[in-house]
Amino acid sequence: MNDESSDEKASPVPLSANARRVLGVLVEKAKTTPDNYPLSLAALISGCNQKSNRSPKMDLDDEDTLLALDELRELGAAREVQGSGRVVKYRHAAYEWLDVDSPGASVMTELLLRGPQTIGEIRTRASRMYKLDDLQAAQAVVDTLIEKGLVEAVTPPGRGQTFAHTLYPPHERQYLEVKIEKQAAASQSPTPTAAKTVVDKLLERLDVVNERIDKLEKRIAELED
Repeated sequence: MNDESSDEKASPVPLSANARRVLGVLVEKAKTTPDNYPLSLAALISGCNQKSNRSPKMDLDDEDTLLALDELRELGAAREVQGSGRVVKYRHAAYEWLDVDSPGASVMTELLLRGPQTIGEIRTRASRMYKLDDLQAAQAVVDTLIEKGLVEAVTPPGRGQTFAHTLYPPHERQYLEVKIEKQAAASQSPTPTAAKTVVDKLLERLDVVNERIDKLEKRIAELED
């Protein structure tokens, strides 16, 4: 009975893109700026739309953010609290909702805020919230999240293997697969920069040949005269 309850608790529930961003920001700010947490609506919107540590960039407004908060509150992933001066503020319940510890929450937050990443990227970025000493430590956290059904590998094993959270709705998951396949295909073919370099060199050689032909034609014309 306990095993069934545990499995049900760990099962991922798809979230909209806005809800994923809001949840990620709530966890991030709780860890990186605890003195300013819980967050007011204005602070939450600012965190969602900031230019650094975010991919993709977003431009959420009040309505977008409130709808995302409603989605998270219905799932038990966020809560509304009374702040100082009767200002309504918001806090996450990610630890309970996802059934994760602090290292797991840090890794999930980075995946929510930035999308699929390699172990090296996860280790570097998540360490601003929870220090991961090396790649092995980061891999251990990711493996635990994979066992919980919260993270999955989206590229084959090996150097540069990429991992993503499993909270994408089905239509976004399909888009993610196509995007990753295109990136993999691009990495296996000459880069646009490399191709441009080859073309530029060929054009330079062609200019030299044309210049020599012009000189020869001029010399022939002089001899004929």
